[in-house]
Amino acid sequence: MNPLLGWGLVGAALVAGAWSYGWRGIVLALTAIAFWLLLQLSRTLRTMRLAARSPVGSVASAVMLHARLKPGMPMLAVLPLTRSLGRAVGAPEAETYRWTDAGGSSVQAVFRDGRLLHWNLERPAEATDAP
Repeated sequence: MNPLLGWGLVGAALVAGAWSYGWRGIVLALTAIAFWLLLQLSRTLRTMRLAARSPVGSVASAVMLHARLKPGMPMLAVLPLTRSLGRAVGAPEAETYRWTDAGGSSVQAVFRDGRLLHWNLERPAEATDAP
């Protein structure tokens, strides 16, 4: 969510609460805001706990991950798809991560400000046996 939109909603809730019910409305709005923040924290912790159970940079199927990714997805939405943290590729400030499956296929994803910019699927070269 855009931070300006979030702060605007907080302000609107506080103004609406104060206008409708006075100080009790402000308390109600603050309670609702705290509840929303706790829900977001719980979602983030659940996602990180799920990702911590798997080896870094592994994914069940790189092809299925490639098919489910969409531009603009937040990192918090990509992690449940991979069920692991990505292995950082290149410089730390580049926000480029790679996930590899057991067959050797991998997906390399580039993020900017926590949002998915682009990704590519890399498959291993097929070994052909000539008679």
